[in-house]
Amino acid sequence: MQIASKRFAVRPAGYPNIVWPVWGLVWVFLTAAAFVRLDTPAGMLRDQWSPRFVHLADFFTQFGLGGWYLIPSALLLVAANLTDWRSLSRRSLMLAYNWTCLAFLVLSAVGLSGLAVNVLKYAIGRARPLYFHDFGVLSLHPFAFDARFAGFPSGHATTMGAVFGVALLLFPRRWYIALAITACIASTRVFVGAHYPSDTVAGFGLGCAFALASGLVFARLGFIFRPTGSGLPVRKETFWLIGPTRKIA
Repeated sequence: MQIASKRFAVRPAGYPNIVWPVWGLVWVFLTAAAFVRLDTPAGMLRDQWSPRFVHLADFFTQFGLGGWYLIPSALLLVAANLTDWRSLSRRSLMLAYNWTCLAFLVLSAVGLSGLAVNVLKYAIGRARPLYFHDFGVLSLHPFAFDARFAGFPSGHATTMGAVFGVALLLFPRRWYIALAITACIASTRVFVGAHYPSDTVAGFGLGCAFALASGLVFARLGFIFRPTGSGLPVRKETFWLIGPTRKIA
């Protein structure tokens, strides 16, 4: 945190010219399309999925919980603060530094998006598909602070969107693998009856946006990424989590 505060003070906020309004419109369009075309059928089919399929979906949906990503990251930061960095070798120092930066990135992306989605879902108060026959596909109860009315956006899908965003920044050439895995986990929220498709699309986009924004800030600070003139930041060659690609002097 001391390093971050010092670098914020001396480095100007020169972020690349990413067309956020366009991405925002795409996100809104996909969410609206899911609402118009998929939400009502999903509500009607909620009780018709195979019990075995629902059980499988319920198993995989657990990986959308933020604790899987926040707790290990927090423990890494605790370990970093308990470590005597002055006693480490050059290689061990870089390894500890990189893992600490990664933990900080995950906490920022998953944690901040998680806070935002919880504020939004209770402020909007959309009824979950479990109560489709009672309330319909669009029943809003703002600030009811009731779990039944906390459907939009999906918190699990938001976490998966943040994880996808982090993976996209770290492994841009394997983005399709990360997208397939995280999108499948996010979609399980529909099959277990916890969310409508539009809830998951909205949450996934929200989490991804927080991850990409976190990456831009990290690039400004020189953590993990280096900034680019346009587009997303690029991972540094010095960022490795197992061993360096080249010998460290």
